[in-house]
Amino acid sequence: MAKTTRLISAARGEIPADLILAKARVINVFTGEIDTGDIAIYGGKIAGIGDYKEAKKTINLNGRFVAPGLIDGHTHIESSMLDIGQYARAVVPRGTTSIVTDLHEIANVCGLDGIKYVLNFARRLPLEVFLMAPSCVPATPLETSGASLEPADIHRILRRKDCIGLGEVMNFPGVLAGDGNVLRKLQSARGKIIDGHAPGVTGKDLAAYVAAGITSDHESVTLEEAKEKLKRGMFVMIREGSSEKNLDALLPLVNDKNYKRFMFVVDDRSAADLLRDGDIDAVVRKAIRCGLEPVRAIQLATINPAEYFRLEGLGAVAPGYTANLIVISDLANLRIDQVFHHGHLVAEQGKPLFTPRQPAGSNLNRTVNIKPFGIEALKIPHSGETEPVIEVVPGQIITRRRQEKVKVADSTVIADTSRDILKLVVVERHKATGNIGVGLVKGFGLNRGALASSIAHDSHNVIAVGTNDKDILATVKEVENLQGGLVAVAAGKVLASLALPIAGLLSEEPLETVVDKLERLEDTARELGSVLDAPFAALSFLALPVIPELRLTDLGMVDVNNFKLIQK
Repeated sequence: MAKTTRLISAARGEIPADLILAKARVINVFTGEIDTGDIAIYGGKIAGIGDYKEAKKTINLNGRFVAPGLIDGHTHIESSMLDIGQYARAVVPRGTTSIVTDLHEIANVCGLDGIKYVLNFARRLPLEVFLMAPSCVPATPLETSGASLEPADIHRILRRKDCIGLGEVMNFPGVLAGDGNVLRKLQSARGKIIDGHAPGVTGKDLAAYVAAGITSDHESVTLEEAKEKLKRGMFVMIREGSSEKNLDALLPLVNDKNYKRFMFVVDDRSAADLLRDGDIDAVVRKAIRCGLEPVRAIQLATINPAEYFRLEGLGAVAPGYTANLIVISDLANLRIDQVFHHGHLVAEQGKPLFTPRQPAGSNLNRTVNIKPFGIEALKIPHSGETEPVIEVVPGQIITRRRQEKVKVADSTVIADTSRDILKLVVVERHKATGNIGVGLVKGFGLNRGALASSIAHDSHNVIAVGTNDKDILATVKEVENLQGGLVAVAAGKVLASLALPIAGLLSEEPLETVVDKLERLEDTARELGSVLDAPFAALSFLALPVIPELRLTDLGMVDVNNFKLIQK
């Protein structure tokens, strides 16, 4: 009560503000206009906008723009490979002051311990982290994960103060089939936000999915798909990540009548992209380049996600709102000069003004537990003239199913670099089951060597792609030796690597070091012939059996459209 009383007094000009941002041009996300005035801040909140003079500190903005801090409505911080403190160092200077995440990547490895680890460290950072309870741990029964969150676990997570809803419901076949576990999780989240994940779901199936209470989707890759979901009442998240780029296709759907039903998200963004290009600011910047009016673009990254997720006091520059603000000197190019969190300057000219605590993985280390195996386990018996092949789609995480004639030696299928058909392997790494899935993939372009990663959405077993079994085996063994990481090998020699000892997903090193090592890995992949912009990111999604059409898990090849294993 006393805080509110003092805020009221500061708003009336009866007591000095803590801070005044003078001579500001204020982005008004409610009206779509640009106002002018002085912004008075008291106790971490905005007291008022107008003619304010008395404050403990005044910063003259000289006509620069002030907008709300950006909100990323759907992101998996684990895909950055950064510990939460280093992640904040990357995104806060770029204007991201709030994120919504379900932490299902680390939960698939370490369960509740993984979620608690991230949230405990996040409390000390100038970044609002809102949790969506991970609905699908594991995502499907078609792979082996390190942990499982049952309906009772989800119910407990939903009761946390920092949990605002249920995370993306990836098991859309389970929803459509009325699976008991899935429905119990949905029931636990009644009254809260329930996010969706429905790639290619249409017609009556889409109606059933929405009728279950699911209100958003970030998986649309075509304008028609997004348009149908919009008409059925879903909020459309326009995704522009490192591997998933849908903004060009979906942005033309946004207009003055429907823009409140859209928001920008990144889903998955690499540390290199965060450092070099940006976070949600990069999406806003690209949208402006594509013709979206700058204030409208900012609305899709501030007030729209704030209202959808019911984030009280966030997403606008207005009295009573939290003073999470960005100062912009060039609106057309979204050049962000300063970032304020609760009224405190936390970043300036792209540099963080805070120092995160050092990461400490503790019981999240030593999570790579592989049953010993030899090269014979990687062979594919020749069973016919053709074999199913996963085709990578550049710039997307969907794949295509192809049936190809294959190269054979000694009655086993081998890689055919002349036709860009390579060996793909997934090795279970949580429970030492000995499960190994083997298959074929097209689209990487490697002409020698192999790549491997312990990041393999969503269960994060070890995934490897290569031109020969010896190098594939060497990459898997090196990932095991590192206790998680990314590796590039040729002729049996490790050429580049990045250790990810925290749950096999996150580094203990600074942002800049992670980026240097990642870029070295990507350069090495290109030297080995890779034609993909982000080969390790593309590799990480090939084990995700909830995205059409064809995937490989530790249990075998998965026909996602029919939601079943097609070979073991």
